Amino acid sequence: MKNITSIATLGELRKSGYKARSVKEEIRENLIKHIQAGTQPFEGIIGYEDTVIPDTERALLSRHNILFLGLRGQAKTRMARQMVNLLDEYIPTIAGSEINDDPFAPISKHAKDLIAQHGDETPIHWVHRSERYGEKLATPDVSVADLIGDIDPIKAANLRLNFADEQVIHYGIIPRSNRGIFVINEIPDLQARIQVALFNILEEGDIQIRGFKLRMPLDIVFVFTANPEDYTNRGSIVTPLKDRIESQILTHYPKSIETSMAITEQEADVKEEQLKKVEISDMVKRIIEQVAFEARNNEYVDKKSGVSARLTISAFENAISAAELRALVNQEKKTQVWMSDLLGIIPSLTGKIELVYEGEQEGPFQVAMNLLDKSIRTLFVQYFPNPETMKKRRNTGKESMKEEENPYKAITRWFDNGNQLDLFFQQKDADKLLRLYAVDGLHALVKKFYPKANEKESALLMEFVLHGLSAYSLISKKIIENKIEFKDLIGSMVNLGSGSYRDDELDSEDFS
Repeated sequence: MKNITSIATLGELRKSGYKARSVKEEIRENLIKHIQAGTQPFEGIIGYEDTVIPDTERALLSRHNILFLGLRGQAKTRMARQMVNLLDEYIPTIAGSEINDDPFAPISKHAKDLIAQHGDETPIHWVHRSERYGEKLATPDVSVADLIGDIDPIKAANLRLNFADEQVIHYGIIPRSNRGIFVINEIPDLQARIQVALFNILEEGDIQIRGFKLRMPLDIVFVFTANPEDYTNRGSIVTPLKDRIESQILTHYPKSIETSMAITEQEADVKEEQLKKVEISDMVKRIIEQVAFEARNNEYVDKKSGVSARLTISAFENAISAAELRALVNQEKKTQVWMSDLLGIIPSLTGKIELVYEGEQEGPFQVAMNLLDKSIRTLFVQYFPNPETMKKRRNTGKESMKEEENPYKAITRWFDNGNQLDLFFQQKDADKLLRLYAVDGLHALVKKFYPKANEKESALLMEFVLHGLSAYSLISKKIIENKIEFKDLIGSMVNLGSGSYRDDELDSEDFS
């Protein structure tokens, strides 16, 4: 059978039996094929399998224009871009057409004149689906000319035509997206008068350029994205336009740590050579993901802005790089991401969260540190007994409680006796291991709950216990320039040094 893209003229196209479809019919029929075959056109979209993807499929089966409504970093644009997979691989257009004219139903003067002149010998051009996607970020400076078009005086002068001739029009991005998909990101940021120019296109297909009116039935699937705060509170989408968007689909952040981890691992840009040098445990990955979950519910973080999935992706990359840098400095061939390496993710947090007024007063660094501490606190009880239970027993006067009932007693007593543990950021793994083993009861605690853990895993868990006990205010933790200092809580309060950060200066319960 002759390859359809080898067809070069209108006459050959007619003889081939090719049937043109509207872009919405094309997407609908191709989606049906995917569903029947059990294949997924929305590749790499994790966490939307039971929510956003089915909503989108219903909208496309209904041949609707779509509004994706959600906070930043919720894959709204990616969903729109994936729709390209539902287009035919190639479609025929009239050669030289700026707006992808259907050879069987041309709408531009250029295409009509060409067919009138050449008939069945009219040349055909085949357009790949990747070229049938248009996208524009809505900003206040976007004009009608950008989106729809304008009169081109230079073209008029060169062709010696007056401004009333259709041939002098310079088409904008929307007409050029004819027979394809067009996306406007952050539609509320588009000026109201520009939005008014859009809704008649959605409804009637009319284009008016500087008083020059065309009846041009454009064949486009429109996809819009918006932040729900802009959309509902500011009312920035004009009512007539909103009324013509048939399906509004709510996006969301990952609903579980597992989903969030899968997204991060898929999207993180980590080189193979880094992964060969640096191991990262499931526990550390969970702490990184938990930071985003804590931030989305934190009183100091602006919920209207949202906390993008890009936060954990950047944090994951920085955690790997922090361990890699330490290994390079110490000339170690292999290492792992230690708890102390998580301080390297702070720049990823401060740059990705918007703070409310109270958060600005605390400062982005302080808020980020406390989010990390809160994440450790939340996850600690999933690995070890809840220290809060021990504190409550002590506060109720149950001093006769046996030591084995409080698995942390030996550790806290070691610090209470005036001992101090310093863990340096650029410390060799072997040196860190020796320092951790020096803490009474620390290794025994880990082996009690994780008897099958190897040496590296045990060491990481030992360090995790120290950070966890600090998060629950059973010991003190200070970050001083190049090290983390663990001490007893009371002594630390008496001898609090200036210019240092102590994560229990702010009660962790204040961030709950």
